Amino acid sequence: NVPKIFRSAEAFGAREVQLIGIGPFDPSPAKGAFRQVPARFYDTFAESYQNLSGRGYTLYALSPEDSHSLREECFPAKSAFIFGHEEMGLSFSADDYPSVRRLHIPQYGRVESLNVSIVASIVMYEYTRQLQA
Repeated sequence: NVPKIFRSAEAFGAREVQLIGIGPFDPSPAKGAFRQVPARFYDTFAESYQNLSGRGYTLYALSPEDSHSLREECFPAKSAFIFGHEEMGLSFSADDYPSVRRLHIPQYGRVESLNVSIVASIVMYEYTRQLQA
């Protein structure tokens, strides 16, 4: 899924992708995207949070159980999106980071969640759609 996220990040003009506690993965499915979109690696979410908030980004975490819809949010230009692990979810407690805004993507079928690379693509599309309007 990581290479798929990089392909979408390149397609939608993301400035970088931050990866937290990630193990080895095969970058070959997205070699071109890895050349265009810088990757930053962190051991913990706290390090990434400090970096992004220190640069003035508004952070959004995506989770299927949150009540605020992606469609209802107006994103500032400096927005960063947090996607959790497909099985384990987010790697931090929302209570520890109250400034991180929580969103969900409306779903109407029976599945409980979407693939993380699909979620990333939907969010990046909505972000760029809003900024172009």
